[in-house]
Amino acid sequence: MSSLSFAGKRPVLADLVPGSLVRDIALVAGGAVLTGAAAQLTIPVPGSPVPMTGQTFAALLVGASLGMSRGAASMLVYLLVGAVGVPWFQHGTAGLSGASAGYIVGFVFAGALVGALAGRGGDRTPVRTAGTMVLGNLVIYAFGVPWLMASTGFDLSTAFAKGVTPFLIGDAIKIVVAAGLLPLTWKLVSGRTQD
Repeated sequence: MSSLSFAGKRPVLADLVPGSLVRDIALVAGGAVLTGAAAQLTIPVPGSPVPMTGQTFAALLVGASLGMSRGAASMLVYLLVGAVGVPWFQHGTAGLSGASAGYIVGFVFAGALVGALAGRGGDRTPVRTAGTMVLGNLVIYAFGVPWLMASTGFDLSTAFAKGVTPFLIGDAIKIVVAAGLLPLTWKLVSGRTQD
């Protein structure tokens, strides 16, 4: 049995950091700040009202690293703090209006799902991590596309063409990076805890 087994439950990376409530608050806040910083890495997508940003990647990594409850809480903090006026959405914007807001709402649910899957070992191998990240992306799209339709008047086909298709290659690259990064981190941590 691995030294990383916690009473039948698989830990997420955050569980390896000593502490309790103060640690959890710091990790939740840190995940929100990381996502806000990643949102500033923005690339306009020609023909789409939604830019490509680093926030999706950050949101999914935060979910996997913090687990279901802390991952969802971190993304909820990101959403709420931005909604009340902190300019940490893409291009330094705030508020829950515009074509991209649905994707941000989706981060909360994706963070919970990805965190739950990570708690079941969904971040331990490249194949599992890729599957976990694909599911997280699908959740984000499930919230983002209907919001995009409502905010722009696009039909489903147009919303998909402008709010999903241009992002598939970038999302695939992010998934490949995560599929390498998370299992490698677990391998390094496992080696250190057994020494």
